[in-house]
Amino acid sequence: MSRISSLARQKVQQLVPYASARLSMSGGSVWLNANENSMATDYELSGQYNRYPDCQPKELISAYAAYAGVETNQVLTSRGADEGIELLIRSFCEPGQDAISICPPTYGMYKISAESQLVDVNIVPLTQDLTLDLPTLFAQKANVKLVFICSPNNPTGDLIPREQIVEVLEFYKDKALVVVDEAYIEFAPEASVAGLLNQYSNLVVLRTLSKAFALAGLRCGFTLAEPSVIAALRQMIAPYPVPAPVAEIAVQALSSQGQQKMRATVEQINSLRDSFSTFATTLSYVSRVYPSKANYVLLSVPDAAALVSFIAEQGVLIRNQSSQLGLGQVVRVSIGSPDEMAQLQQIMSSYSTKITTEKQESL
Repeated sequence: MSRISSLARQKVQQLVPYASARLSMSGGSVWLNANENSMATDYELSGQYNRYPDCQPKELISAYAAYAGVETNQVLTSRGADEGIELLIRSFCEPGQDAISICPPTYGMYKISAESQLVDVNIVPLTQDLTLDLPTLFAQKANVKLVFICSPNNPTGDLIPREQIVEVLEFYKDKALVVVDEAYIEFAPEASVAGLLNQYSNLVVLRTLSKAFALAGLRCGFTLAEPSVIAALRQMIAPYPVPAPVAEIAVQALSSQGQQKMRATVEQINSLRDSFSTFATTLSYVSRVYPSKANYVLLSVPDAAALVSFIAEQGVLIRNQSSQLGLGQVVRVSIGSPDEMAQLQQIMSSYSTKITTEKQESL
């Protein structure tokens, strides 16, 4: 390590960064490893960007509030939901004193954002049936300021039961914020808890345009919460978090026409997902197909690395999620276009042939 790099905070030197899909894998012609929506929409831009944008563009805030069914003072927009996670931790957790609770297997940025701010992380794994372990979660209440619940959960695709989320909200009333990450909620809109915001002042809901709206490259997310929570986050957010072109495109995506397009792609993706899940059950090397309410499917296989490598050699990228706590050998497949899914299924079928041939040759 050079003398200059040693000037970085000790925590920065020790921190293992989040391994995003783009950092973990490169190449390929079909990307099914990042839970993106492959069905993109074209947008128009004004091309006039010589002025700084508003910190919280009114048109964008109004559009998302109307879409989510909340008041404008209950909405904060940010650079993806990832910034929302970071802002919550920076705004509500004292470094070296407070803690967050997470329930893996789940999204990795909760832990990394907390660790980078010297905030402790209580790890309460999901149960075997992928529900919350409430007794253990409630037992680890000391110094907890934030409880993160991802539903639909990434990478498993399951929904956390609504009644469990309500129990957590009740238990942590006036004690901690309960942050429900609804990045994939458009694929199961009936499961949203945003309707509980006026009932529970400690509820925070994270949203994004990256998934169902097919705008992962835009980096536009939203935090929904009571006005006092939003005000606290605004104290910490950067002066110009949302570039003007981002706000322009986001407003177009949230228009009536934009929402219609989104719902049409969601319907198609859900259908492709269910068809792929059915197909996966026919593969001899797939021991479990996790039920999914998102735009991806998790599969248990004998050797995740070997399968990912074989598929990548054919130009298709999927994600190895075997490092996730409690999962073992698993791969996550993002649902792509009909042509992409047909190509993937052909490759996965050929992998069955490969395994069978190798077994026969070893006899």
